[in-house]
Amino acid sequence: MHRSNGIACNGKCYKEIPMDVADELGVSGNSTCSSSSSEDVALIKEDSGDMTFGISKYSKEVLKMMFMMRSHHMLTDVMLEVGKEIFHAHKVVLSAASPYFKAMFTGGLKETEMSRVKLQGICPTAMGQMMYFMYTGHIRVTEVTVCQLLPAATMFQVSHVIDACCAFLESQLDPTNAIGISNFAEQHNCDSLKQKAIQFIERHFTQICQEEEFLQLSAIQLIQLIRKDELNVQGEREVYNAVLKWVKYDEDNRYPKMEHILYAVRCQFLTPSFLKEQMRNCDVLRKVPACREYLARIFKDLTLHKKPVVQERRPNTTRMIFVAGGYFKGSLDVVEAFNVDDKTWTTLPQLRVPRSGLGAAFLKGTFYAVGGRNNTPGSSYDSDWVDRYNPVTEQWRPCAPMTVPRHRVGVVVMDELLYAVGGSAGSEYHNTVEFFDPEEDRWCLVQPMHSKRLGVGVAVVNRLLYAIGGFDGVNRLATVECYHPENNAWTSLPSMAIGRSGAGVAALNQYIYVVGGFDGQAQLSSVERYDTELQIWEMVAEIRIARSALSLTVLDGKLYAMGGFDGQQFLAIVEVYDPVRNSWEEGTPLTSGRSGHASAVIYQPCGMNALGEGVESCSSRENDSETRDETPQAPPTNGPSSGCGGRDRGFCGGGGGGGSSRGGENCSEEEPPSPTGRRNSRVIYTTRDCNLIRSMWANIHQVSGERIKSLAGPSSNRIEPEVRQPEEGSSSCQRESTTKVQERAENEEDGPSEKLPEDSKNPFVFSASSSKAQETKVTNNVVLGASAGKLLDNPKKCRRKCATSLQQNFYLNYRLRVMRAYYDMVKRNINSIVRLSSRNVNSLRLKSGRCRVLAERRRIQETHNKDTR
Repeated sequence: MHRSNGIACNGKCYKEIPMDVADELGVSGNSTCSSSSSEDVALIKEDSGDMTFGISKYSKEVLKMMFMMRSHHMLTDVMLEVGKEIFHAHKVVLSAASPYFKAMFTGGLKETEMSRVKLQGICPTAMGQMMYFMYTGHIRVTEVTVCQLLPAATMFQVSHVIDACCAFLESQLDPTNAIGISNFAEQHNCDSLKQKAIQFIERHFTQICQEEEFLQLSAIQLIQLIRKDELNVQGEREVYNAVLKWVKYDEDNRYPKMEHILYAVRCQFLTPSFLKEQMRNCDVLRKVPACREYLARIFKDLTLHKKPVVQERRPNTTRMIFVAGGYFKGSLDVVEAFNVDDKTWTTLPQLRVPRSGLGAAFLKGTFYAVGGRNNTPGSSYDSDWVDRYNPVTEQWRPCAPMTVPRHRVGVVVMDELLYAVGGSAGSEYHNTVEFFDPEEDRWCLVQPMHSKRLGVGVAVVNRLLYAIGGFDGVNRLATVECYHPENNAWTSLPSMAIGRSGAGVAALNQYIYVVGGFDGQAQLSSVERYDTELQIWEMVAEIRIARSALSLTVLDGKLYAMGGFDGQQFLAIVEVYDPVRNSWEEGTPLTSGRSGHASAVIYQPCGMNALGEGVESCSSRENDSETRDETPQAPPTNGPSSGCGGRDRGFCGGGGGGGSSRGGENCSEEEPPSPTGRRNSRVIYTTRDCNLIRSMWANIHQVSGERIKSLAGPSSNRIEPEVRQPEEGSSSCQRESTTKVQERAENEEDGPSEKLPEDSKNPFVFSASSSKAQETKVTNNVVLGASAGKLLDNPKKCRRKCATSLQQNFYLNYRLRVMRAYYDMVKRNINSIVRLSSRNVNSLRLKSGRCRVLAERRRIQETHNKDTR
């Protein structure tokens, strides 16, 4: 291969490139010469002495010239008629850029000889952008154009534009539009985008099931969704409540389908108490006896502790193992998380108090640290403390303490309750057992075990709690006890081959594995497993290093034995057991050696603000009309109002995202925060309100004319606002929360509101809230007199005077106020840039409400200026 040092021609430096690389050289060939022009020219020197030059900018310059020629209709040989617009173009450019046009102009069709071709199924705006891309290679995708560009690019088979649109839509995925984007991608054969949307739906199911798109799914689509193994839910109750919410959205038409949908819910993983409550209180189940019979069979199987016929879900999200506390020269307060996918450790906020010998578990998306001993210099005591960690907020919060301190306690979850088994308080060993109800934040004692057990191992299989081994103060135990929650009793089971305490215990399928431990003489490497169906013990492959005080966790069908004490030193080793191969292999070690720690597995909740919030069950007895028509009231907290990132929704699209900035619109241009730092109160717009706004445009001329006449007449004929009372059947909680919203609107106003003179008050002006003189409770929705039509109450934009000349400028002011109310609703409720309908692609709705409002305001102002001239 011949290589030259380069050549200079006319003061320009060119880099020589060998021939065997020439074919692989792109148009942007690299050059190391210092001259700026050398970056645009690549030189290939052949063995014969000939040289080949490659000009990287040539193709761009040619395309630029073609674009200029098309703009001036130079040498164009075809006119494309799209709607009422004509596009001049060159057939050769169109054919080179689009297989669609290549087939049209070179395939022997009649269009080959035509100079004017009419195109159907595409709008002029999209055609103009496609033409611009074909001549320049540049495309701008926005929330306004993506809905038109993707169908056009699919029609013309321009893959680069398709990829650009898909990338744009993928970046805008949000709980409010993910289902629509998935359907949109499927209709346009965008498999990659569809897969990304499906993954987003699976990971954010808890949020998506609260959105309008979910409620508009067909029964078949709903069944296909809830059957997925990958749904990221903290419990099957979330899926059940989502189905119930979907049925109640249109109960009269949907309740007959409940039976078939219920079979797709994995009811075997619901708790018996929840099933019993639903069968007793759910109005929907009363209408479908087959559903109650099905749940009754599930209830019976659960109480008989039968093995579920379906598998647990495997969420399509990040899997992590949390490790908390432990002992190394003292009790530790460190908390770390191991990402199984990328094999990395992450440090989390520390425990509130250092602990060793604690227990841990995940319950409803929250990590609980239970009991343990604080053994640090100057302090040594056993603890009854219970702390919980929210992975989303990354904060620790205390819970109700246990009835007694418990060191080296066994902790496990059963029936959505947290059980604490055995342990010790100083020299007192416990056989007591208690459970924690997170909803009531209290501990309750159950029947004690037959033996006292320190360092006991616990596991749950088929709703049966197993207590294995431990130390009773004299001997290391090999005995096993089983707790039945139905009759609150313990029964004895076959004992292990070796008595041990401080072993790692975990359940995998029908087996309970007991790993390592201490037999009173030395640490153990032996591993036993108990077959809960055959009720026999058997030995399996030993761990590589004998140890005790380790933790054992199950993930992806494998056992993770982490840390421990080998009699000489504290270990950081992690061994992974594969039951299929019956072998142990070394995994990613802990960041430091420790023993007496606790571990548990979490499926990352994907940014859910409050796990378990917002779900609906029949026992809530919410009014059906509220579920169908109205947006749920926000909780009366002191946190920031929704603004652009809120979860309230209107007919233009949906908020969501829990304050996420994705696709959010910056509202600071129109509504800067008040000098006092207080935020404006939240306004809830209902579906009926949105319909009122739309209906106002049809009546605006008539309404304004009638209103001007009424203002010109005596004050006794003035139309007074009519207050809409809460509907019958609405809960008292709703009325109270509505009143609180109004009180916040009154209390958060900065300074007194301006008022018009009494003789010129305009009932069309949106009032901020009901007058204090009114004794009746009101909602945020106000209906005006029949001749005036219905208007939307807007608590924030209403306290403004009309123009000085009310009759002259009334039409302008009134219309601007209505547009202002519409714009305020759009700005508050839209956090996603696209809203896709699963039923009609043409109904794809974008976040362009602000543009429409501003354009309308400008148009009205220009019209008014012309009239005044």
